[in-house]
Amino acid sequence: MSGTDFDLFVIGGGSGGVRAARIAAGYGAKVAIAERDRFGGTCVIRGCVPKKLFVYASRFADDFEDARGFGWTVGERSFDWATLVANKDREIARIEGVYEGNLKLKGVTTIKARAKLDGPGHVKLDDGTRITAKTILIATGGQPVRYADIPGVDNVCVSDDIFELKELPRRIVVCGGGYIAVEFASIFAGLGVETTLMHRGEKVLRGFDEELRDGLMEAMAARGIRLMMKTEIIGVAACPGSFNVALANGETMETDLVFSAIGRAPCTGDLGLETVGIETGAKGEIPVDDYSETSVPGIYAVGDVTDRVNLTPVAIREGHAFADTVFGNRPVKVDHSVVPTGVFTTPEIGTVGLTEEVARATGYEIDLYKARFRPLRNIVSGRDERTLMKLVVDAKTDRVLGCHMMGPDAAEIVQMAGVALTMGASKADFDATIALHPSAAEELVTMRDKWVPPAV
Repeated sequence: MSGTDFDLFVIGGGSGGVRAARIAAGYGAKVAIAERDRFGGTCVIRGCVPKKLFVYASRFADDFEDARGFGWTVGERSFDWATLVANKDREIARIEGVYEGNLKLKGVTTIKARAKLDGPGHVKLDDGTRITAKTILIATGGQPVRYADIPGVDNVCVSDDIFELKELPRRIVVCGGGYIAVEFASIFAGLGVETTLMHRGEKVLRGFDEELRDGLMEAMAARGIRLMMKTEIIGVAACPGSFNVALANGETMETDLVFSAIGRAPCTGDLGLETVGIETGAKGEIPVDDYSETSVPGIYAVGDVTDRVNLTPVAIREGHAFADTVFGNRPVKVDHSVVPTGVFTTPEIGTVGLTEEVARATGYEIDLYKARFRPLRNIVSGRDERTLMKLVVDAKTDRVLGCHMMGPDAAEIVQMAGVALTMGASKADFDATIALHPSAAEELVTMRDKWVPPAV
């Protein structure tokens, strides 16, 4: 393949890179894409998809328990971790095949190799092959941040490891307070593992609505997860059959597994950026303009490697917009201001738009509408867990600025709220919408009274 010219060469076969390659090829471009591991990237192989399968598995315990209130007698039950992992692997392999197959159907040349920049308009594969391309797209995504300066760091696993565990631990310490940490704390607790969540901050999910943060911590604690906030690990020592975790406050604790979910960083190491003069930002990210072009003409970047909004659907949208702009002669800027997202804890969180805190800090005068209730299923089953819904509204224009929810199916509900917010819907539009009854979602269109803070 040495000396072969492509209109587009994509480095990275994750969701953003694959979408860009397919759309560009659809416009008639000659496209190649290189992936050093497996097509599908973090989301498909070791992220969103397998995680969601684990989430489903962890929630069956609730289903069995709740069934009694509806007249069902549930007999003896057991859980087999190996079966879950095997079925997960089979599904991931299927989806990976679909990703690669769809690329080939579009005429994209797929290359199973590591690629990096090798000067303007050139990339080099790990076997030394040098390829020329008119346009290069970097879509290498992100990777877990590992503890760098504590004794026993090799005794700590990260999200890339967690899906390949051979056995389910009896006890686990999860470190971190972001999406991945709280989601896996919920997963392991749901599977019956004695779970501790450690975080150096005061609350989990920094940047989310404060009421959701407080509500989730309360719900996690009620589900038996031990929350240790303002806590830092300073060492992990291997013991026979377990690990001894040393904390900054002088305490120690024993556990069977230590899982670090303290963050992710852009995958920009050994990409050859220096050969074209691209400098990375403080987190290692590649700076780009509104059209995802780097400081070097003809070289673009999308997805987590740019550290804009690090979510798979955003990477896909950026990849599509890049292809439209460069190969479709239709310049498209991606709007990152209204991005729905879900946190697949139990209970689940869905959110889109501005939080109350950000809206106020931005200068909006806001009205708040809130609902907190026990879902009908929980009333009959006897479960005390409650759903929280909240709308943040611009008091001057009546436009809905944010929608936030915690409870069953929150992500499914907020996805549709995202359509309304993207269209600029007002609170009056929500009020004019006929409710779907009985449902939790109907609360979004039946909240009429502005929330008034209690008198001090």
